[in-house]
Amino acid sequence: MLLAEYLLEYLKKKKIRHIFLLTGGAVAFLIDKISKIKKLKGIPVIHEQSAAMMADAYSRVGPNISAAIATTGPGATNLITGIACSWFDSIPSLFITGQVRRDELTDFQNKVHVRQTGFQETDIVSIARPITKFAYQLRNANEIKFVMDKAIFVAQNGRPGPVLIDIPMDLQKTKINNKKLKKFLLKKNSSKKKNNYKDINRLKILLEKSKKPAFLIGGGVRISRAFKELNFFLNKFKIPIITTWSGFDSIAYNNAFYVGTIGVYGSRAANLTVQNCDLLICLGSRLDTRVVGSNSKDFARNAKIVLIDIDNAELTSKSEKGFRIQHKINSDLKTFFLQFHKIYPRKIKLNLNRFWIESISRWKRNYPNVKKEYYLQKKYVNPYVFFSSLSNHLKSKDTIIASTGAHITWAIQSFKIKGGQRFFSAQGHSPMGYALPASIGASFALNKRRVICIDGDGSFQLNIQELQTIKEHKLPIKIFLINNCGYGIIRQFQELYLGSRFIGSSAEKGVTNPDFKKIIRGYGINYNQIKKNLEINSVLKNVLKSKKSEFIEIFVDPTQKIFPKLEYGRKLEDLSPVLPREEFFKLNDSLK
Repeated sequence: MLLAEYLLEYLKKKKIRHIFLLTGGAVAFLIDKISKIKKLKGIPVIHEQSAAMMADAYSRVGPNISAAIATTGPGATNLITGIACSWFDSIPSLFITGQVRRDELTDFQNKVHVRQTGFQETDIVSIARPITKFAYQLRNANEIKFVMDKAIFVAQNGRPGPVLIDIPMDLQKTKINNKKLKKFLLKKNSSKKKNNYKDINRLKILLEKSKKPAFLIGGGVRISRAFKELNFFLNKFKIPIITTWSGFDSIAYNNAFYVGTIGVYGSRAANLTVQNCDLLICLGSRLDTRVVGSNSKDFARNAKIVLIDIDNAELTSKSEKGFRIQHKINSDLKTFFLQFHKIYPRKIKLNLNRFWIESISRWKRNYPNVKKEYYLQKKYVNPYVFFSSLSNHLKSKDTIIASTGAHITWAIQSFKIKGGQRFFSAQGHSPMGYALPASIGASFALNKRRVICIDGDGSFQLNIQELQTIKEHKLPIKIFLINNCGYGIIRQFQELYLGSRFIGSSAEKGVTNPDFKKIIRGYGINYNQIKKNLEINSVLKNVLKSKKSEFIEIFVDPTQKIFPKLEYGRKLEDLSPVLPREEFFKLNDSLK
């Protein structure tokens, strides 16, 4: 058996069904063998960056790790943005790159250092090492089993993440002997689960003493595949629930105790809840700057903070950055929830302040993100109205994927998530151009089920070429493009801090759009448009009934702002537009 055949058979045994790829000379031998492997399909794409993003999303929604293949040099370096998406969001993904022949490899240990020997030779292992859990260049054919076993194990265990294997092209066509392959052996106790019983008892005592507790749920819930266990855990208590953007799809909007999303673009009710609680239990959130605002010392200033995270480095760093963490629990969330239930199988009685839940309910009523007057807008589509309406039309099993910028901010601020839905983006790395390839990867993982792709006019053009991949595979992806003629979130930033000099963000400064209608029809995809609020529901009904791919262009006022928004230097609860001071201080004093 050739090494290329062995590798592909190995992936099949690991139940990997699709490999996203772009061919090239240094991977030609490997890709050539894919057609001979049953139940393993290669998906050719138009750009390697897209292949990496497809693999990233495939892992997020699929039951298994994903894979992408690229050639050496520019093919390998084009993977980097997608690899970083998996790295920062802890997504287990496998990336395989081709490399020049071993006799063409530069000896980087040599004192006489040349930049390149083989054609397109690039040291992708050194480039990728800071954003992978394991990156390795194969030098011996007998290493292949050891390296693959280690890569898959490392990617999926502990805090998950991407791995990269670089394979010289001469090794791909080398014959191997199964009996001589080096084996990867786990060290004893390497996968033993940590006992958290003492931490759990301490947490229970804190909950029983608390008058104003709250849960903050982050992306760690999905990473640990603990969605069912989370809901079982939350049902033991009747206390407010807040989410980060990464944890947005963990709690249904209609949950009686759900408050909203927190942070720089969070809801007033959620931010007020965190700043007024006396106990904040953080489940799988690393408390990044978009969550806590510009002053970490002021975050949840009246609360005892409990942080539960699988990565001990995250727990350690929080103290160094000024967070007042009273109790740190280093644990995988799924393990933590199961152990908690084992010790305390029944509901736990709490002694809450009788005004706590009532006050939060009042904040939600008085400060909604989607205001009634938005529906009265006659010119352009109001994005808050659009995303609220879109959420009404979607089904409980739909997957919604966005890129970065104003469109995802409006979406998360106004979308009413249903139980069973997935809604995500590459939040940590947050690149433009993510939504379209990610939607393709997710659709393949879901057996070509429909996926809702949300993007902005600027972001969409970074990977617009993958419309051809959608057409080729007849994927029923619904693409909703929010067109506000530029980069709305940057324009708002420039208005606040840069004297309204809209350089590089608006049509007046050279940022223009093509005729999307002509381009979309050129790819053979149905084109639709919505120009005002009154057209929203009728268009949504038609496109969502369709079994084909659909493109819907939504025209939004270029001056449309994102509200609420936390301006730099303000306290987390003091969002813009700023409330009258008498009203604001009354809100923050109402529970004392």
